[in-house]
Amino acid sequence: MQKNIHKVFVLLIVIIGTSLLSGCGAFISDESIVSRYADALLTKNNELQFRFRINNEIIQDQQLYKVKVLIHDDRLAAAIGKREIVYGEDLVLNGEYLDVKDKREKYIFMDPIPLKEDLHIQELQNMIEQNHAVSIEVFNNKEVLARAYLTNFSSEL
Repeated sequence: MQKNIHKVFVLLIVIIGTSLLSGCGAFISDESIVSRYADALLTKNNELQFRFRINNEIIQDQQLYKVKVLIHDDRLAAAIGKREIVYGEDLVLNGEYLDVKDKREKYIFMDPIPLKEDLHIQELQNMIEQNHAVSIEVFNNKEVLARAYLTNFSSEL
């Protein structure tokens, strides 16, 4: 019984804290970006690939959106050679629009990016999982619809 009360109390603190942080403009994990399916993968060719899932039902009021990955860590940005990557940017100048009408969750696998500098696997993992080095934005031509940090890392090495 006391364990359940403790869990409820902790949950309330998390909800209140999240509400306060979102009012300050801080990043919070958004339901539109399914966190457990979002990760950065270090490939065996020393490339970094960003993978995530977008929940279209959460952003259903919109019709079209784009996805952008932002790199907040200076060393990681230097290793990648970019501060931001828009999904499908190689196909279209400012990225590819995705359609919400599908109603299913969309899996997005961005093209792997060769690292220009070698970073130790543990260092990369810490940057991404603990230091908020990478965030994902879902946006349209008017506003940011969802924003969350990417906090999972995996490696093929």
